[in-house]
Amino acid sequence: MALRIVSLNAWGGRLHRPLLDYLAACNADIYCLQEIVRDPASTMSQWSAYRDGAHELAQRTNLLEEIRAALPEHDAFFAPNATGDLFVGVDRVPTFFGLATFVRRTLAVVGQATDFVHGSFSAEGFGAHPRPRNAHCVRLYEAAGGRTLTVCHMHGLRDLAGKSDTEERDAQARSLLRLIRQVWAEGEPLIVCGDFNVLPDSRTFEILSEAGLADLVTARGFTDTRTSHYSKDVRFADYMLTNSAVKVVSFDVVERPEVSDHRPLLLEME
Repeated sequence: MALRIVSLNAWGGRLHRPLLDYLAACNADIYCLQEIVRDPASTMSQWSAYRDGAHELAQRTNLLEEIRAALPEHDAFFAPNATGDLFVGVDRVPTFFGLATFVRRTLAVVGQATDFVHGSFSAEGFGAHPRPRNAHCVRLYEAAGGRTLTVCHMHGLRDLAGKSDTEERDAQARSLLRLIRQVWAEGEPLIVCGDFNVLPDSRTFEILSEAGLADLVTARGFTDTRTSHYSKDVRFADYMLTNSAVKVVSFDVVERPEVSDHRPLLLEME
């Protein structure tokens, strides 16, 4: 039985309606989503603003719950890396920010792990860059195919100096590899994806190759994982890696519709 897996940095839901429509329409079995916002005190959905110095970005305050409503056949797993304030006018709205994994209920989660790959949970605001980053791994049993597989995703640290390799990024990759090995059974299919915030020649990929992983984005000739909403010259950020046990039916870096400043990565596997 074929499985569909989507990885996407959701950009806090800034392109709210196109994002929700795309997630519902693409009918994936597993969604690995980064930059997800949750207001724990309310079920109301509203626009709010993220402020970082002079930079301001519109966010959906309850994006997690909006996506949960758009995907009623999936279970949601939320892994925050920080809690901090968004703003509605001058009013502060305390929120959590992090990763969300949505798994179709026909798949059983038989193992999972989440941990920080850089820093630790920030309980007193979003903090200075590079901010804490985490990853989430799930081991899934597919009854229809009688098999297990592991899917992991990460939002890699953002360094204001750029996406080049650093000691912190090397350590991040080693931490991710340790987390993968907590959940994944060697020899089974393994998919690792997310907004890594690194360049295609990063040492991150050499480290992850120790688990037999190779990137599909660069291997298949894609040169841009960003949309028209992103204006910088470096167009790589998002990657999807698989091991040899994954039988790829198709893979795409989805250009249209634009649902974020990142493009969705869409894998269909046997």
